Amino acid sequence: MNIKIINRSQHDLPSYETIASAGMDLRANISESIVLKPLDRVIVKTGLFIELPIGYEAQVRPRSGLAAKKGITVLNSPGTVDADYRGEIGVILVNLSNEAFTIENGERIAQLVIARHERAEWIIVETLSETSRGEGGFGSTGVK
Repeated sequence: MNIKIINRSQHDLPSYETIASAGMDLRANISESIVLKPLDRVIVKTGLFIELPIGYEAQVRPRSGLAAKKGITVLNSPGTVDADYRGEIGVILVNLSNEAFTIENGERIAQLVIARHERAEWIIVETLSETSRGEGGFGSTGVK
C-alpha cells in the first residue's frame, strides 16, 4: 500500500524494523528536550503529515520498551489519525512513573500502525440475539 507523506523533520521516515513488524516507530521532532515529570502529559510533534486512503486509519500506539522500562505511554492509546486529517501527527505522552523522563529530539516515542476499518450503519431494533454471556461484562468471564 502506498501512503503520501510529508516529512518536515530532520529524521528518516518511519519504517518497519523487521519483516513481520506491524508498527513503525515515530520519532520526536522537537527543538529542545522536554522533561516529562511524573503524571505530566505533553503532545510531542513528529514533523510528519500523511494522506491515508478512505477506509484506513493510522493508530498511534505506545512503544512497549518505553512503557515497561520507563512508564511512558500514549495517553489516548491507540490514538487515531483519520483519513481526512492533514495536520501534523502528534503523540500524547504521559509519564506514569515516579521519575522524570527526558524526551530528546529524534527519540523513538511511539509506533504507528496502519489499519483498515469499516463504517457502521445503525439498525434500530427492540431486542438483541441471546448469548451464553448475556449482559455479563467487566470481568464476568473470570480471571483464569
